[in-house]
Amino acid sequence: MKAKTLILASLLTAFGAAQAAELKVGYVDTQRIFRDAPLAQKAGKKLEGEFSKRDQELQRMAKQLQGMQEALEKNAVTLSENDRRNKEKEFGDLSREFQRRQREFREDLNLRQNEENAAVIEKANRAIKQIAESDKYDLILQDVVWVSPRLDITERVIKALSEGK
Repeated sequence: MKAKTLILASLLTAFGAAQAAELKVGYVDTQRIFRDAPLAQKAGKKLEGEFSKRDQELQRMAKQLQGMQEALEKNAVTLSENDRRNKEKEFGDLSREFQRRQREFREDLNLRQNEENAAVIEKANRAIKQIAESDKYDLILQDVVWVSPRLDITERVIKALSEGK
């Protein structure tokens, strides 16, 4: 963050006080684009559709494991040593399978989220560049600590994405 501040300060110093007043700066809230842009919302629904079946299966397995654990705890004293060991082994096997599937699910979901986010960012960057060129912005920032609302062009970017520009 300090590097960005230094770059901006250097840029403003390089332009000089008179020219800095003419510097046209804009700001884009990337998180808001991911939250509010129809393109990003559509990507989220697409991912939800892709992964809902696997998520439901994991939830079913988690309930099954919980039921098995409760039954083991409840019946531990009444089961024979051999039956108890078999139930514990069955529980352990299912638990490892559940953890493996859960890990694979998270990895696959993260990969797909990154792919979809990259597509949204690519289109947003094109829209930002188009707005910057058409309105003659000198600098457009993202991810800042604070910005005046008058510099925020996020709504224009969301609108451009909605219109497919």
